[in-house]
This record gives sequence, C-alpha cells and structure tokens, in this order.
Amino acid sequence: MAISMTNTSLAPRDLDTDAQRLCQIITPVGNLGYGFIDKQVEAELERTSKLSSPTAIILDAGSTDSGPQRLALGQTAAPRSAYTRDLAKLIKYVVKYKVPLISSSNGGDGSDEHVDLMLEIIRELAELPEYREWNLKVLAIYSSVSHERVTKRFNAGGIVGCGPAVPDLTQSDIDGATRILAQIGPEPFLEAMNANPDFDIIIGGRAYDPAPYMAYCAFNALKGKSDDLHSLSKEVLGSFGHMGKIMECGGQCATPKSIGAVADIYQDTTFTVTPLDPIAKCLPLSVAAHCLYEKTRPDILHGPGGFWNFTKAVYKQLHDGRSVRVGGAVFESYRNHGEKYHIKLEGAKISGYRAIFIGSWIDPILVSQAKETCALIKEYVAYQHSHIDEYWDLGFHVYGADDDWDPSQGGRPYKGKKGVFIVGEAIAANQELATSIASVAKLGATHGPYKGQKATSGNLGFGIGGKIEMETEECVEFCVYHLMPLEEGEQGGFPASSHEAGVANTEDGKPLFHWTEATIGKGESPLEVQATNGATGAVSKLLKKSNYKLPAYEAPQIQNNPRFLGDIAPVVRSKNAGPYEITIDILFPTKAVFDIVANSGLLTPEIFGKIYDLKMEEVIYCSFFEQALAFKATFPRRRNGKLTPSGGFLETDMHGSQQYIDLLELPLHNDLIEKIDSLPREEKIQGGANATK
Repeated sequence: MAISMTNTSLAPRDLDTDAQRLCQIITPVGNLGYGFIDKQVEAELERTSKLSSPTAIILDAGSTDSGPQRLALGQTAAPRSAYTRDLAKLIKYVVKYKVPLISSSNGGDGSDEHVDLMLEIIRELAELPEYREWNLKVLAIYSSVSHERVTKRFNAGGIVGCGPAVPDLTQSDIDGATRILAQIGPEPFLEAMNANPDFDIIIGGRAYDPAPYMAYCAFNALKGKSDDLHSLSKEVLGSFGHMGKIMECGGQCATPKSIGAVADIYQDTTFTVTPLDPIAKCLPLSVAAHCLYEKTRPDILHGPGGFWNFTKAVYKQLHDGRSVRVGGAVFESYRNHGEKYHIKLEGAKISGYRAIFIGSWIDPILVSQAKETCALIKEYVAYQHSHIDEYWDLGFHVYGADDDWDPSQGGRPYKGKKGVFIVGEAIAANQELATSIASVAKLGATHGPYKGQKATSGNLGFGIGGKIEMETEECVEFCVYHLMPLEEGEQGGFPASSHEAGVANTEDGKPLFHWTEATIGKGESPLEVQATNGATGAVSKLLKKSNYKLPAYEAPQIQNNPRFLGDIAPVVRSKNAGPYEITIDILFPTKAVFDIVANSGLLTPEIFGKIYDLKMEEVIYCSFFEQALAFKATFPRRRNGKLTPSGGFLETDMHGSQQYIDLLELPLHNDLIEKIDSLPREEKIQGGANATK
C-alpha cells in the first residue's frame, strides 16, 4: 500500500518557448467504431494541412474495460456497420489530406481475426464506385501468441500477475484461454513504419494504448533512420508516452469532455493538447487529472519496456484558454535498470453458460422481504434440480430496494413505496441446464408465497421485450492478465508475406510480432503521404456546419455550509484499473480546498476499508496527488466477498464506474466545514484567482 503526499513544488519550466514542431496527431474519438464529429475533425485537418510538420490520425479501437467476452468469444466492440462508417470517413481524410491513419487494438480485443476484419472492410469500401481513386498501402500488425510459447515461458518461471490483485498463473489458465494476445509496444509500430515509410494505414492488433502515438513521434524524431527507440532520451520518450496516454482517450481530458482532441508535439520534449469541440477547453487541472484515469496510481505508470514518472510533469494554460502545454515526464527503461523487457498477456476462458429472467416486484409487503424471498427461490430451484450432478448456480440482482425502509415504523406501507426491478441470473455447465434453472427461478419469483401475502395471482411483472427467460449463452472470465519476460529483440516485429507465414516463423528468440503489407484499391498511383497541401476551405465555415453541441461549461463552485464530500469535490468517480482493480478519483476545485481536505484526516485507508469492506493490506494505493488537486485510492475488485476480475457470473458493473456513490455522502467534519466556509469566494471556484497557488 502506498500512502503519500506527492511533492510537486517544482520550478515550472518555460512552456511558452517557440520550439520547433515535430508533428501533430489528431484523435477523432477514443474508440474506433463509436462515431465522431466529422466537421470538427476536418476543421483540424484544415489547420494542420497548412503546417510544414507532418500530421497523423491515430486512435485506439479496444480495451479490456468492457469485460472478457470480446477476448474469449471474438465479439467486436461495435457493430460491423459502425466500423464501416468510421473507416469510410477516416480513409477519405487519408486520401484528401494525405495523412496516415493508425489504429490499434482493433475490434475491441485486437485479435488476429479482428485485424483481418478491418482489412476486409477496407477492401470492401475500396470496391465502391465513390472510392475508386483509392490506392492504399496498408500494414497489419498481429499480436497473438501461441499457447505453446506461453507454456514454455511459464515452465521456465518469471511470468507474474499484472498487479497485486491478479492471482498466479496456472497451466489450466493457459489451456483454458480461447486465445492469448500480447500487448504490442511501440517497437513493432516503429519498425513497420521505418520499413514502409510511405504507408497510408496501419491496422494494429492488441497494443499498449500509447504505443502507436509514441511510435509515430519516434518515427519523425529519428527521421526513419533507426529502429532503436531507446536511442531517444528518457525525457523525449517520457513526453511521447505522456502525450499518448492522454490522447488515446480522445477529448476525455477536456471540460466538458470532447469526443476528439489534437496534440501538437514539439522538439523540446513538450506538447500541447486541445479539444476538437470548440465549446470544450483543456485546463491544467483537467489534463493533469488524466494521470489518475483508469490507472492504479497517478505518479508512476508501467508499460512495455519500462515506466513513466510523472512527478515532475508541469501543465500550463495557453493564451487561447483551451489548450494546455505539457512537459516534464520521463521514461525509465527496464533495460537501464538491469531488468528484462516484460510484455502483458491477455486471455479469457469460458466458465459456463447463462440464462436470465427480468421483471418487477411492486407489492411493498414482498419488497420488504426481497432478500428472504430470493433465498427461498434458490432453495426451491435446488429442490427441483436435486437429481442434477452438473455444476450450476443462481443469483439475483435487485435494483431499487431501500434497505432502510421498515413498514413497522408506520407511514403508508401500501402507497408511495416504489417497486424493485429484479434480474435472476443462472449459470450452469451447459445451456439447457442454465435455462432450466432460470425458468424455475422465474416461476418462484412469480408464484412463490411470502409472509403477509395478499396478491395471490402473481408477484412478478414480466414480459419486457416479449421474453420470459433469455439464454445469454457463454459466461466468460479473464484467466490471463500477466507479464511475460522477453529476451532482447523479442519485443519487436518482422515483415511476413502473409499472416500464416508470420505465425509459422514466430518462435523463441525471434520477434514476437509480425506485420503484413497489402495494396488496397484500384487507383492509378499510391498516395503521396505527408504532403502539406490539401486545404479546401476556411476552418470557421466547417465548424459552423456542425449541429452537435456540448453543454456550456460552468466552473464548479462550493456553496455555503457543505455537508458531504460530494458538496466540495467537483469530480468523484470510480473506474476499473485493468480487470482486477477498482480505482477512485476525487478532484477538488482549488488548492485551498485541497490543502484543507489533505490535512483533515477525512480520506484515509481506514475510511476506504470501512466503505468498501477491505483489509488494510488490500488497499493497493492511497494518496493525495497535488498536481491534479486530487485524491486517489485503488483496491482489488470484489464480488460476494471474493476477489474477482471484471465480467463473469453476477457482474453488474463491468467498467467499475458505479462504485463511487457511497463517497458522495461521506460526512464532512465540523472543523473542515468551518474552514471551507471561511474561504473567500474565489478560492471555492475552480479556476478562481487562487485555484492552483
């Protein structure tokens, strides 16, 4: 457990220097297939087309955030039609503005099948009459790793869990994984770019989110003459990685959140971030706070080949009021510390089959006995399946229950009490058994007796979507989320004549990854990538054509006599930090409020242990982070008292984004309230006169 106050009393470097540009990177949206605002992206391309430095469109396309089903079952993060829509627009920009397009973790998991799916979609688009001028050089980088190779390394020792909450790997985990992917670092992207400097598109498999951003910056910094990423200084790599970590989420770092963002990267190890939406703005605190997002801790970030240290990072608002200049992060290579390069492995397995029923209970007499009734239903289901030896289980999700409501305390027990929504979830060794479990459970929820029952015709309101029981098929869970040590050179990639040839030539001692090259389209000549012309209209006119608008931004401010944590913190959020951890971020509006809370004893490991039922040794990180005027705590995911990764049986919050609610009503101490009430008004408003002093 880390408990500290991060020291950031640093002399800020001059971030207003007229440094020479290295390149620009536009991220239209945080995930390919989720859609973006066309005119905002095109307006930014109009701007960058007038610059002499090169521009690329780079975006992520996947994550483990939404659970293990993509990885285990080959599902995509978005419908095929959504990828077709987004790729058609993006490739039109590639052709019109002569900029490359790079996407990683395609399809949601980055599997080989989903890399091939994107290639298939591009080929189909190129056959359409309106795209007949396309002549695209497309590279595909694959990230699967064989079970045999993982087993060999497992037997040799050295594979460890990716974090303290991840259990030790077993051979059963390896064998059970339907596929195993290795996160591509920046090296294979850089090598593929250097080998094909005239590329138009790169479709990447599962990758470390900042990897393609780092690689494109390194490609320009090294001018295509070296594959040695680490010939660049730790300050340069620190800046590239920090930028990539911010940009891979699109405009998440803006206030209000923008769908997309652009980064201008400079040759003095600084960069600027600007949201694409003209209503949004990046603030020093909002950008610094992105070091908290989805990560175990905000000051140190481990990745392929090393870790980033953000403790000396600085953030400065630029004169436009919506761009932030960033610098100061450093990258520490494991190689320089005498350690091996480690790569993250990801895999998931099928653990059973599921069926569910859904409906509502509205009778207040029944609602007050919901917990007991669910237990009786499970006993009835067990009785009806007492002849079954195969594995099964049953659980219930009851939404809207007020555990504090007690009809014996008076009031009007038959009116004014809202009903509850109930989901019965069954898992079993096969689909037929799971459906039988759900069917009997639904019968019990509909006709089961309970104490004081008056409505004897039926308890459950059901029929939503015309379904009684719903077969939800395979239940999957993460089983591989581990770090595998590599020998020198294995972190790279190599060209292959085909994907099959690449797989055949992947073996110990050789690079883990490979790429293929294809020319797609029937145009007469390849594109001249990185030409600086292509401007076709005024930026202002393009922006005026967009009908989508964000809500107006209002600076958070604290009202008099605050009572709870939610009254003084403009952001209280939770999120998964990988499949095995939940992380909490609490952001304060000004330095004055931050200091009062940091010295109050309000937020401690003991408080989090009480709220989330944790032992002190289970708290992975617990610290104030002054750069973002924030507090962060990270701990293992639990379900029914057991350490459990996201997804699987009885999951209700895959993202982990609904775990913050009890913190909103954490009571403030009287002396803390008095100190905050005594602050001048400007020290209670985010962005006020003394917000960051």
